[in-house]
Amino acid sequence: MKIGIIGAGNIGGNLTRRLASLGHEVSVANSRGPETLTDLAEETGATPVTVAEAARGAELVVVTVPLKNVPDLPGGLFDGAAEGFTVIDTNNYYPQQRDGRIAAIEDDGQPESRWVETHLGHPVIKAFNGTFAQDILDRPLPAGHPDRMALPVAGDDKAAKKTVRALIDQLGFDSVDAGGLDDSWRQQPGTPVYGLREGVDAVTKALAEASPERPADFRG
Repeated sequence: MKIGIIGAGNIGGNLTRRLASLGHEVSVANSRGPETLTDLAEETGATPVTVAEAARGAELVVVTVPLKNVPDLPGGLFDGAAEGFTVIDTNNYYPQQRDGRIAAIEDDGQPESRWVETHLGHPVIKAFNGTFAQDILDRPLPAGHPDRMALPVAGDDKAAKKTVRALIDQLGFDSVDAGGLDDSWRQQPGTPVYGLREGVDAVTKALAEASPERPADFRG
């Protein structure tokens, strides 16, 4: 699959490493320009590109940038993407630590990924947002292994969600359908499933136990 990754931080970098190692054709971009991605490209075989080029021909695009920077992504970002492409949003809202206060999320109760979707102008699937980046490299296990981790996946597009869940399986993890994008608050920071390193049953239980009330640490 042709995959574009926008953001080469901890999650973006390790997804680049794993997806390229699995034989996917990966392009990767960051805000500082492709010349800063030479080492990652040499390590993985991925192609460093500008942000504006990252989705060109892509069947899957991963957006993994600080939430506050989503509105600053180039217009027409997905104009050259493949027909029927899927977008994964890995982002989290950290108002105190990084993003500042976003009124649509704080006052209007808009789920983080619904806010991202609105700015991107394309449906998104929320995944990997509560995953420790190093686990992407260190904790994959074959299907059926009793210690295999499960990741929650939320989104409205059933076909796109199926694509993402199949990719997670290929990466060595199980997945749990966390509902539509309006349910994606169940996996945001401060919820029981956020950072949980457990299997399907525990992840399913944690999603069910989530409260829509944000802990004080994750409010602006």
